[in-house]
Amino acid sequence: MALRSFAWWFMIGALLTLSVLMVQGGVRDLWEGTQPAGGTNVLVYFGTTLMGGGLLAGCVALIMNRIR
Repeated sequence: MALRSFAWWFMIGALLTLSVLMVQGGVRDLWEGTQPAGGTNVLVYFGTTLMGGGLLAGCVALIMNRIR
């Protein structure tokens, strides 16, 4: 049950992070802005941002479930 809850909130967190990026215009900046340092691909930065939002939401959901 905990894995299902984590997966659900991970997806919700990643989608909320994506929506915040879209509202702020960050997606356009990621695609059309300056290239990242070190020759790293833009998708790496984009992916880590979405993964961070998903992990944050998933971990908070697990903590709240544990407290309850």
